[in-house]
Amino acid sequence: MTEHSVKHSTFTLERTYSASPAQVFAAWADRDTKAKWFAADDADYTLDFRVGGAEAAHGRTDDGAEIVAESVYRDILTDERIVYTTLLYGRGVLATVSVTTVEFVSDGTGTHLVLTEQDTFLDDQEQPEWRQQGTGDWLDALGRELDQS
Repeated sequence: MTEHSVKHSTFTLERTYSASPAQVFAAWADRDTKAKWFAADDADYTLDFRVGGAEAAHGRTDDGAEIVAESVYRDILTDERIVYTTLLYGRGVLATVSVTTVEFVSDGTGTHLVLTEQDTFLDDQEQPEWRQQGTGDWLDALGRELDQS
């Protein structure tokens, strides 16, 4: 019999970008822009950015197994807030369920972004520190993308 487990985690990451809240928000809302910093190696990436709309990102583990993240947008307040839920599958098995809130706060001429994620990790298929590191990596990639545009 397989050993089952549940682990809960909440983390908050903050970044300050030189772009305006409208510009940072747009980098999340536009499929082609978001693909550059969030899903650069995913030819099958999809984004339907609206309340009730879905997003799907695909990747591979180090040993080649497929990873799929399916998100649904639950709340969108233009230039201010995004809330979405995500199911992460590894090898076709549900690994993580999460709720993420992204806040865009005007900071002088730039934006202070606050991302808070609440996670449920199932059966040790993913670890909280992996998720936090990966999320931080793509927030840094967002910063590089904003600096180029």
